[in-house]
This record gives sequence, C-alpha cells and structure tokens, in this order.
Amino acid sequence: MDAAVHRAIDAVWRIEAARIIAHVARLVRDVGVAEELAQDALVAALEHWPSGGVPDNPGAWLMTAAKRRALDHLRQHALHARKREQIGLDLDALGAHVAPDVADVFEAARDDDIGDDLLRLVFTACHPVLSTDARVALTLRLLGGLTTGEIARAFLTPEPTIAQRIVRAKRTLSAAKVPFEVPRAPERAARLASVLEVIYLVFNEGYSATAGDDWMRPALTDEALRLGRVLAGLAPDESEVHGLVALMEIQASRMHARVDAQGCPVLLLDQDRSRWDPLLIRRGLAALARSEALGGASGPYALQAALAACHARARHADDTDWEQIVALYDALAQVAPSPVVELNRAVAVGMAFGPAAGLEIVDALAADPALARYHWLPSVRGDLLAKLGRRAEAQAEFQRAADMTLNAREREMLLARATQR
Repeated sequence: MDAAVHRAIDAVWRIEAARIIAHVARLVRDVGVAEELAQDALVAALEHWPSGGVPDNPGAWLMTAAKRRALDHLRQHALHARKREQIGLDLDALGAHVAPDVADVFEAARDDDIGDDLLRLVFTACHPVLSTDARVALTLRLLGGLTTGEIARAFLTPEPTIAQRIVRAKRTLSAAKVPFEVPRAPERAARLASVLEVIYLVFNEGYSATAGDDWMRPALTDEALRLGRVLAGLAPDESEVHGLVALMEIQASRMHARVDAQGCPVLLLDQDRSRWDPLLIRRGLAALARSEALGGASGPYALQAALAACHARARHADDTDWEQIVALYDALAQVAPSPVVELNRAVAVGMAFGPAAGLEIVDALAADPALARYHWLPSVRGDLLAKLGRRAEAQAEFQRAADMTLNAREREMLLARATQR
C-alpha cells in the first residue's frame, strides 16, 4: 500500500473514529457492535483508497460506509428474532414490515446529532458498571482512537491484557443492557464524576508515570487534554468539566520544564518558568473563569485548578502565595477529603508557616494505611527534615521513597537526594 495513503487513513481514522462509533452506536444500541461496524468501514477504506484515491471528504466516506453496514446489521437482526436481545431493540414493536421500519429508524438518525452521540459514547464508555481499568481502556479505544498496542505501551501492560480488558468491558455493557444515552438529572452528577475521573487518570499517568523508564508520557496527557476539551464543548454548562480542563491545561503548560536535558525530573520550585507554555496557561485560566462563572468555584477540580493557577501566576517561585494555597487545600479537604490532599496541604503549610508545621502534619499521616506504599510521603518528609537541618533522617526518608517508587526516573532523583550532604 502507498505509504502516503496509509498515513492519510491512519490520520483520518484517529480524528473520525469516535464520531463514527458514536453515531453507529446510536443506531445499533451496542458499542461493541458499533466498533466492529466502524472497523469494517475502515477495512473498506484500506481496500478502496489505494487504487481509487483518498476521497475529498474522507470522514464522510467512512461515516457513510459505516452507516450502510449498520443498516445491513439492523435488517439482518430484524429478520432473526433470536438475536433481538443482542442489539437491544424492541423488535416486537416494529411489526410485520420490519425492513422498511428499520430503514425509517435509520433515516431518522441524522448526522446533526453527532455531538449528542459523542456525549452518549463518553457516558457509556465510562459507565460505573465497569472497573476503573476497563473504563480507561475502553475510553482510549473508542474515544481516543488508540489501538490496543498503543494503550498497552502507554500503560506498560501486556497487549493481550488490554485486549481482554476491552473485550470484557464491551461484553459487560451488553450484558448489563446499559442504555446508549446521556443520563438524566438524578444520576447525571455521579455519572459525570466517573467520566472526569477516567480522563484525569489518563492525564495523571502521562503527567507523572507510575512505572517505567520515563517520568512523563506526553501522548497520554495530550489525549486526556483533547478528550477534556471535547467534553467541555459537549457539556458547556457543567462547571466541573471546565474545572478539569483548566487543571489539565495549566499542568500541561509545565511539561517542557519538568525534565532536564537528560530526561531527569525537575520539581516545581526548581523549574525554569520561562519554559512554561503561556498559551496553555491562558487557556487554563479562561477555563477556570468559566467554571467559576457557572458556580463551580467550590468543585474539587476547580479548586485544584485554582491551586495550579496560584503557581501559574507567580513569575518566580518566591512570588508564590503559599497562604492562599493553604486556604485552597483547606477548602479541597472539605469537598474531597483524602490523605493525599492532606499530604499536599502539609507541603503548603511547610512553605507558608515553616517546615516544622508541615512536618507535624506529615507525621500525623504516617500511620494512614492508604499512604503505606505512597512514595511521596517519605519524600515530603525527607524534604521537610532537610530544611530543618536533620540531614541523616532526611537521607533515610529519601532512600525509603526511592525503594517504593516503580518509576526509574523518580528513583534516580530520590537516590541523588539521599546522597546529598
């Protein structure tokens, strides 16, 4: 196959896959079947475009091909009543003249509902009936257009494991008869929280990888940010969506400053802020303002974005308003209490009121089982001890943190701190 055509197909598929799967899923009411039909359309492109050329509107070509396959699928299943449950259609209501009625249903599914279809797909892929790992994998597959291999490499997981995870997720959605719809008001907040959790998990794994040789995986942060922006466009009145986008935009602005020339981590207070991306900061601050205008200033993602904004507004590390950051962590602890939030608050307290005050909070957290294998606990403790001049104790804490982390770059950084005199 001509390499240029292959690249064109790959690029179009990455852009259009989510729209096509979402639209077809509304027709067949099964995301697993929808993905298969969309893949059939992709195969058709691989067969026809090398000889016939890439069409003027390749996305529309793929959509039309997928819809034709969806219509064939609906007609076939309308004629085989034994598969009615599989596609989730009430075929009894279609009456005796099934095929024309199916065509009417198909004709009624207009392309101008694509935005709603994408939102339905987001909520379906992130349905709480699925495990967190399954939601992440399915979201990247259906909405991100990533291949199984790409997802596996991003999360350092064997490809067969990811493949099985995706297969089981689609089977679970089908078996649970999860409706392909945007949830109604009573459950929308909880379902939206599940969606935001998945997107932020993907972002965080890219921003600070839990394992492997690289501290960051930009492909994941880029994909999470793209999904967040798409979701903000689909749900413009949801304040926490804008809060999450604000948080990711501002955090992503630091990516180039978070590693040195050798790829080693550079901590926030040591970063060259001239390397922060001003465009992403402006976009993040605008998204935060939008969230606050919608009444979401006290939402957990908006509060975290406000914390990130405090750092973004400080031209130099010494300009940071640490007392304001402590106040924001106090507010965050009220709406989303967790040991990790309290540990981050301890860092801010240490900066605002002295390392002894921060160490007192950290020592109170030491017995929390949720932090038993969390390497940032001894790392933070080591930093506070070092500031108090207790070098031997600090070195022991940095060594303990290095022994806990699964990320090679973090381990190198912590070991270096453990040997400092």
